[in-house]
Amino acid sequence: MASWKCANCGYSFDAQAPPDQCPSCKEKCEFLDNSCYTPDCAGEGIDGRIASKPKQG
Repeated sequence: MASWKCANCGYSFDAQAPPDQCPSCKEKCEFLDNSCYTPDCAGEGIDGRIASKPKQG
């Protein structure tokens, strides 16, 4: 299962695929796969370097 992060509000959640709209901000947003694929973040399961800050505006 992948970890997804909303590019709009920064909400993170686990799912097989991203939804049509964010469960948190209720917007149709871009979702970034925030899953860890390197040994650097294997303990946490998510890669904090990906979309670490939500978009402003």
